Amino acid sequence: MAKTKVHVIPSGDKWAVKKEGNIKASAVTDTQADAIKIAIPIAKQEKSSVVIHRPDGSIRDTDSYGDESKVKDTKH
Repeated sequence: MAKTKVHVIPSGDKWAVKKEGNIKASAVTDTQADAIKIAIPIAKQEKSSVVIHRPDGSIRDTDSYGDESKVKDTKH
C-alpha cells in the first residue's frame, strides 16, 4: 500500500498542509516555513514524504521520512 504524501501547498496568500486524498487541509499558516514545520512530523509519523510546492503550485522539493533504504537521493 502506498504511503499518503503530505503536501505543503499555496492557499491564497497563505500556505496549507494537506494529506494526499483529503479534501480539507490539516493546517493553514501564514508562511511556507511554518507549514513545513507542521508537515514534517505528520510525514514522520506516517513514514511518508513531504512534497513542498512553489507559489505557482509546481513542486519545489520532496523529502522522505519513510524507509530510507528504498529512496534514492536525486538532489545530491
